[in-house]
Amino acid sequence: MPSQANQPLPEGHPLQNYRILRVLAQGGFSIVYLAHDENETPVAIKEYLPSTLALRTGTGAVPVVPEAHAAAFRYGLKCFFEEGKALASLAHPNVVRVLNFFRANETVYLVMRYERGRSLQEHIHARGGVLRETWIRNTFATLLNGLREVHSNKLLHLDIKPGNVYLRGDGTPLLIDFGAARQMLAGEAVLPPMYTPGFASPEHHADRSKLGPWSDIYSVGATLYACVTADVPPAAAERMEKDRIVPARRAAAGRFSAELLDTVDWCLQMNHLERPQSVFALQKALLGEKPPDYRGPAPVLAQLKGALAKLARR
Repeated sequence: MPSQANQPLPEGHPLQNYRILRVLAQGGFSIVYLAHDENETPVAIKEYLPSTLALRTGTGAVPVVPEAHAAAFRYGLKCFFEEGKALASLAHPNVVRVLNFFRANETVYLVMRYERGRSLQEHIHARGGVLRETWIRNTFATLLNGLREVHSNKLLHLDIKPGNVYLRGDGTPLLIDFGAARQMLAGEAVLPPMYTPGFASPEHHADRSKLGPWSDIYSVGATLYACVTADVPPAAAERMEKDRIVPARRAAAGRFSAELLDTVDWCLQMNHLERPQSVFALQKALLGEKPPDYRGPAPVLAQLKGALAKLARR
């Protein structure tokens, strides 16, 4: 089924103990609504509705799923439900809070705490692409506390980008809109890949068996690159063919410290073994520890070569 425009649920539509107010965002995989619960508390509700598998017209709340796509739709629904279940177990100030998840209208809904503020993407545009280094370092070091919590629970975000980093009114950041279920569907060839060019790691495009914390770290590096250059790095798929990226160390020279720019370039290494292997390592670099020297061999490879040399001498 080609991609099509799904009709959102109308204003005032009841959904369990919630009432739909309006659409907050709509994409090829889901629709996000602003709603109120029975106490008139605002919440955000995300509806699983991949436009290549299901179609909702204005005639009812239940989407039409052709028989040819029924198995794929059910598989995606299961992934989405499991993702919601996993996220509901997280309670961290820098990760979107999932309050509830349930089945209705023959699909699945995630109910999240509604946050007031704006995305990092909107913040970059509002600032004309000019951000202070101390703000970048502190904001990302704080955001990475949330990503550490995600990884410690054996989860991956898989869709980190400026549009999925949210800044509350008080400036504190949080991760929103996890893409794990979307990636599961793409990996099973159920949906076409829905990567955001420039922010998805090489592993997203090629060998998905290598997806890991370092894949999220690549996306963090691409998001940092957008902060320091007001531009998006080339897509990893293009870089695999011919790497034309302008390193942050050169693209933003003179505007930020060499240490910060080296940290960005460290995250954007094509080989996943040459990036920070943990969020903690990246946090240390953002908070002042000098990142590796990129003119020499990658740290992991250098250690491996040293170990092999020692064995050869025995």
